[in-house]
Amino acid sequence: MRRPSLLVLLAAAAATPSGLAATPAPIYAVTQSIAGPDGSWDYARTDDDGTFVYVARSNAVTVLEVATGKVTSLGSVQRGHAVVPLSGGKLLVTSGTDGTVRLYDLRSGAETASIAVGKKPDAAILDPQKAHAYVMNADSGTVSVIDLATSKVTRTIPVKPALEYAAFGADGTLFVNNEEVDQIETVDVARGVAGKAIALPGCKAPTGLGYDSAHDRLIASCANGKAAIVDARRRQLSALVDIGAGPDAVIMDEARGLAFIPCGKDGVLDILSLKGVRVEAVGVVTTEVGARTGALDPKTGALYLPTAKFGAAAAGGGRPAMVPGSFHILVVKPAR
Repeated sequence: MRRPSLLVLLAAAAATPSGLAATPAPIYAVTQSIAGPDGSWDYARTDDDGTFVYVARSNAVTVLEVATGKVTSLGSVQRGHAVVPLSGGKLLVTSGTDGTVRLYDLRSGAETASIAVGKKPDAAILDPQKAHAYVMNADSGTVSVIDLATSKVTRTIPVKPALEYAAFGADGTLFVNNEEVDQIETVDVARGVAGKAIALPGCKAPTGLGYDSAHDRLIASCANGKAAIVDARRRQLSALVDIGAGPDAVIMDEARGLAFIPCGKDGVLDILSLKGVRVEAVGVVTTEVGARTGALDPKTGALYLPTAKFGAAAAGGGRPAMVPGSFHILVVKPAR
């Protein structure tokens, strides 16, 4: 079924069943494309003040200085997946092929630590206190807990293989998407044990995950064109919302009451409103095929989506090859 265009969605959001005017949905648009070096990519993040955008790449980290548009490379990794800015001018990067987490000094660019974790470390997030990093080891099916003060693994929590992105809930539970069994794993980090998983019927291969603290709910992006809305307190699926195909991230903007889901197969950015009792789709921005992850500047609301140009589809349904020299970062900004 063809999804409505951005203009149709905006018109629908401008009226209520009673005919009273509602707050217009936000309008976003691609405003810029910034070139970068060749190579694959995964997650992206900005620092807290939106000065830099960091993108985990195949062999390094791409660093975009927002004010100038200057692009540089930092560090050396083996298939980078997650990149997390830390306090004290440091950066954490997961290195998937060699099973390590690398720490870098952003001022000098020097590597300050290489920490062995599990097989294929993928996503990584910080606890609310920003004292520990939690690393999702996809192939090992474990979560490595790193004490950032000592740069050491203090605990390894067995969960299940195929772990993807994670989020902390209000009660301290770590929620982790499981891409292979279509569910969200729960982890009691205080006790260091996995709990009962949350089934996601109708959601295939969940990857991106965000937490809406105002309503104590999770938003998971699913490969089959759905966003799964989960009641975090009750630990159950509450709704499915239509999105594009090929998402790999949920980008939360709680200050503006929005969630963004970049869908790389369809080349769209879905906008969901978090302001009501129900999560509702309020806009779709045409981006580019391949734009499946991204980062938010919390100050301006701008988004940064890495992507590239691709050739013809590979034989047997494999991934098409990237066109050399085509990697770039799309900038999506609110028009009002």
